[in-house]
Amino acid sequence: MIGLGGAGFRYGIVAANWDWIGSFVAMILAAFIFIPLYWRTRVYTIPEFLGRRYNGGVRTLHAVIWLLILVFDVGIVFHATALLMGTLLGWSYWVCVAGIAAVVVIYLVGAGLTAVVLTDVIQIVVMMVGGLAAVGLGMWKVGGWDGLVAALNAGGHSDHLELYRPPDGTTPYPWTGILFGLGMVMSTAYFIGNQTIVQRCLGARSEWDAKASMLVGACLKALIPVLVVTPGLIALVLYADQIPEGKEDMAFPILIKNLLPPGLVGLMFAAFVAAMMSSIDSILNAAATLFTKDIYQAFLRPDAGDAELVKTGRIATVVILVASVAAAPMSTRFAGIYEFIQTLMSVVAGPTLAILILGMFWRRCTQWGGFFALLVGCVSAFLMNLSPVASRLFSIEDPFLYVSFWSFVLSLVIAVVVSLFTRPWDEERLAPLMWKGRTSATSTHPGGADGGA
Repeated sequence: MIGLGGAGFRYGIVAANWDWIGSFVAMILAAFIFIPLYWRTRVYTIPEFLGRRYNGGVRTLHAVIWLLILVFDVGIVFHATALLMGTLLGWSYWVCVAGIAAVVVIYLVGAGLTAVVLTDVIQIVVMMVGGLAAVGLGMWKVGGWDGLVAALNAGGHSDHLELYRPPDGTTPYPWTGILFGLGMVMSTAYFIGNQTIVQRCLGARSEWDAKASMLVGACLKALIPVLVVTPGLIALVLYADQIPEGKEDMAFPILIKNLLPPGLVGLMFAAFVAAMMSSIDSILNAAATLFTKDIYQAFLRPDAGDAELVKTGRIATVVILVASVAAAPMSTRFAGIYEFIQTLMSVVAGPTLAILILGMFWRRCTQWGGFFALLVGCVSAFLMNLSPVASRLFSIEDPFLYVSFWSFVLSLVIAVVVSLFTRPWDEERLAPLMWKGRTSATSTHPGGADGGA
């Protein structure tokens, strides 16, 4: 709501591609190919699957990298929350962050993934109703779609109506980056290699439910840009003079504060809190599961029972939450919080996708091929994001889409080359971890409704 609203204000409807192009195909692939294999192998986490396919080094490295990214992800959500609450309530930045952190830790520590899923069912309804209310009133205020288009053209923002933008350096979302970086790499890696997403499917009642939920989610994704990108365009027409350059993430809060009557402000605030809680609880639960299963149990306490793991997960949740609060101000160093989110994702998306695809479909890929592909791929992506050379090379300020694509290509090459010079695992070990087509749709997962949380 905050990030894509700001992106819509700054760049236009091209930001909608994150859902329209960056969801459908990836979620269908996840539903019919990757989720069934995760179910068949009965894993709790993505690093656990990679550890079985490759080795413990790959498992640990992947878990640690994702833990760091998830800490910053929660910090981004805290930052976005402080922007809205500060605008609407007049509270200071740190009061907003500390207040919501206290509520989240009480709510999440006592429940786990079951609470995450059940409350999300209710929260998505509130989010949809609140978002549609804001869009409906905003469109009425600007004179409908025709009025919005006319106002954007009159204000010199006709490029905000282009869904595909040229690679001319005016936007971080050129069509080349959208096609290769987002469509081929980042979206696929997000829906098949992100513990925050996959854990929901692993916590479903059956494999059929897991696949069906991913497909229903893909359909709902069609509405998301309407709810979160359109408000950015409306704010550009109505309140551009109140939003200074570099503060585009304020578009959504300013729109809510100035446009909606008190009752709808309350509804929209509830919708935002629902979205915030949905984001934070999912990320924190995923991070706690990664630490508990892939670090604590894997290395420190292999014989730990369920009660000990649950207790450890709750402690990890609190520690990760505190670290995320400290990381919240990092968002101010980027042009927008959505750029920050995607820059973080670009570090791990390409290497993750490369080793997952090769691991599932190429038996010759070895443990060392996977390890060095992940390590070198992530390091190279991190350096490309930092280096001004990459920005000049791609003629773009935030080249994360190109970084994700080229780190994917580099990881594939490294995995193949190293694998050709090292010995693969034997057939008996690899057989259960390779894609073989249709799997049973009635199987259950060891995590049950709690997904191992």
